[in-house]
Amino acid sequence: MAKQKQQQPKPAPADADAAPPPPEFKTAHSPWFTYASMVTLFTLCPPFVILLWYTVVHADGSVARTYEHLRDRGILEGLKAIWPMPTVVAGKIILGFALFEAALQLLLPGKRFEGPISPAGNVPVYKANGLLAYAVTLVTYLSLWWFGIFNPAIVYDHLGEIYSALVFGSLVFCLCLYIKGHVAPSSSDSGSSGNAFIDFYWGMELYPRIGKHFDIKVFTNCRFGMMSWAVLAVTYCIKQYEMNGRVADSMLVNTALMLIYITKFFWWESGYWCTMDIAHDRAGFYICWGCLVWVPSTYTSPGMYLVNHPVNLGPQLAISILLAGILCIYINYDCDRQRQEFRRTNGKASVWGKAPSKIVASYQTTKGETKTSLLLTSGWWGFSRHFHYVPEILAAFFWTVPALFNHFMPYFYVIHLTILLLDRAKRDDDRCSTKCTASTGRCTATEYHTGLFLVFTEWCALQLRRRK
Repeated sequence: MAKQKQQQPKPAPADADAAPPPPEFKTAHSPWFTYASMVTLFTLCPPFVILLWYTVVHADGSVARTYEHLRDRGILEGLKAIWPMPTVVAGKIILGFALFEAALQLLLPGKRFEGPISPAGNVPVYKANGLLAYAVTLVTYLSLWWFGIFNPAIVYDHLGEIYSALVFGSLVFCLCLYIKGHVAPSSSDSGSSGNAFIDFYWGMELYPRIGKHFDIKVFTNCRFGMMSWAVLAVTYCIKQYEMNGRVADSMLVNTALMLIYITKFFWWESGYWCTMDIAHDRAGFYICWGCLVWVPSTYTSPGMYLVNHPVNLGPQLAISILLAGILCIYINYDCDRQRQEFRRTNGKASVWGKAPSKIVASYQTTKGETKTSLLLTSGWWGFSRHFHYVPEILAAFFWTVPALFNHFMPYFYVIHLTILLLDRAKRDDDRCSTKCTASTGRCTATEYHTGLFLVFTEWCALQLRRRK
């Protein structure tokens, strides 16, 4: 395989003497709502991570018991009583995992991949080795357990301390990114909004790197966040096995669907580098803290709950849920594959055996250069503007529903994901409408609603309640 010549964002042809573009901070909501949201996330998300862990692991999954604890002791004293202090063991686990994943990101071979052109006219260059890193991680983790070198149950036993260390450590990490953005930005896709609070929250850089080859957002989003999701899913299975001598079919369905979904993610990782998370959202608290802390805690919470609450679904129901979840994951993958192939072939690839329908939109970068963007409006993308979010939400529902309906906490992730994707759709629509207005005056080719799928979700829940 040819050696990578360049891993840092490369500039597109432009005037070499042109000044860097001013930073752009646009909101999809009104300013007061945006600031209120940022303050809420800053103040509530860190303690919520600890409250979620405490509720699932120590309060039998009961929100009511956690509420009573906080009511009786007061919010601050109650939080202080349940908040575990970071420990040396937790630090070793986090540092060992982070260094291992960073080494895999740098050392494993991979094809050269160029991301979409940035607002400042740069083209980010990546090494696509995520699937190989994912396979090496899981094989190594399971081998350490199988040969008695390391017991993954230790991770579960120190989970609260790990989350506590991540909460504080990731804040320091985000502060370092803020400082780096001021003193040593990696590319011209950087700059200050003039508001330190927004800069810390939203980020200073679009593509921060350490040296030429280590992309920080790939590490935080993919190699730490998504990889820790897979590792913790396996950890919960092993912990339940060591506690009970067997793994319940509910845990098997949950873990299988999560691992299939994460495998799909790493198979398609280069496509993820073209999404809003990487190509639009800067590296700040919103993205990086979320991937370093929020993903390992909330995204894995259904499996965390099942460790102490195994449910025997029976072969028929377990297989039905598994197949439904796999179907949703496949549709989600095919949506992304369809769009990626459409863009790769410059709109010439057939969609479901037919020539694709599309919108051709012209827009300007922050340097004033005119660019063209193709928007697919056929295939899966002919059903609705953001159809790919529907199977993603349904997949999350199917790997959560094995927990049945004794408690609310397992379903927090599904609810959170729905809100997150609705907000992302709003922001994406705002950007899309700007592009479309310049060329077509409207962007309404696919306005169909997706309520049918939400009805289907409710129907599945009703059937499970009747069975229970």
